[in-house]
Amino acid sequence: MKRTDFHYELPKELIAQRPIVPRSASRLLELRGGGGACRDLGFRDFPALLRPDDLLVFNDTRVIPARVHGTKDSGGRIELLLERVLSAQTALVHARASKGLKPQARVLLPGGQTARMLGRDGELYHLEFSGEFSGDVLQYFEAHGEVPLPPYIDRPPEDCDRESYQTVYARAPGAVAAPTAGLHFDADVFAALAARRVRHAFVTLHVGAGTFQPVRAEDIERHEMHTEYLEVPQATCDAVNSTRAAGGRVIAVGTTVVRSLETAAAPVAAGAPAPAVAEAPVGAAPGRGPRPFRGPTRLFIKPGYRFRAVDAMVTNFHLPESTLLMLCAAFVGRDTLLAAYAHAVKQRYRFFSYGDAMFLTPAQSALELR
Repeated sequence: MKRTDFHYELPKELIAQRPIVPRSASRLLELRGGGGACRDLGFRDFPALLRPDDLLVFNDTRVIPARVHGTKDSGGRIELLLERVLSAQTALVHARASKGLKPQARVLLPGGQTARMLGRDGELYHLEFSGEFSGDVLQYFEAHGEVPLPPYIDRPPEDCDRESYQTVYARAPGAVAAPTAGLHFDADVFAALAARRVRHAFVTLHVGAGTFQPVRAEDIERHEMHTEYLEVPQATCDAVNSTRAAGGRVIAVGTTVVRSLETAAAPVAAGAPAPAVAEAPVGAAPGRGPRPFRGPTRLFIKPGYRFRAVDAMVTNFHLPESTLLMLCAAFVGRDTLLAAYAHAVKQRYRFFSYGDAMFLTPAQSALELR
């Protein structure tokens, strides 16, 4: 398929620039794959769409204030965006400046900190931060960084974004972008879910800046997916497999959860990374269901993919021609998804990170035989 097969027209004014308050006051478009039927709802209607035997899986990554501005030895200004912490003193970063950094070049940063360029890793810079502060690289960014709002939010970050651009259940610091499907959940929604006895579990996928990287290849098979770090614990695998055994649905809250569970469920024989723990998951037949996993993933889900671990998903509206849009198209069908997006534009839904949500149930053809 071609990149342009996933294009749609979006008026700029529908790109949400600020969060809605309260979180659960957002809208929800329910879309059923296969037939393509859709309903306009509010997010507070979401718990009523679930059953007591369903399982919600959330991504508990925490967004860090990952952007800092500094000065090169030459006097030129530079912006650093943290991609991944490697050790207490080293990290991979994106660097934006009039000219790139040369090996051993030094950057002067807020708080009297300095960083030295050690080398390159593709488009990323490997930096060593000085030991002139108390703590590690992550603590430095927490103290001196700003929230790296997505490039389509056309305003500087504000103090309120530190809370708004964060899920209420965020726990593990390491993301530079929020798993935005989770931004709609608040105490009222969780109370309604508890009243319906809907269970939940967690994975951790640290969203990198690569999530905003455009697909440049016209043939999407030639697109090189960015790497993100994830953890799928044993308890979550057990919850997924016991839910399946009881006839319930596994509902991913966000595309990051989809990629996490599908990575953990991928057959090792097909070239997937080996699971972190080799024991058979509870309630699963050999080779079925997710296995505990810890490590990097570059899984690119696009039309033709067969889902092994996910039965439904909550997601936001995604950018045209993006890998996230392609993932959703694999789940419900490209034509079905684009028709729903056209409906959302007509009904003036709010798009992207601070925008409204969708609840997707799959086309049967998207699911692996179970």
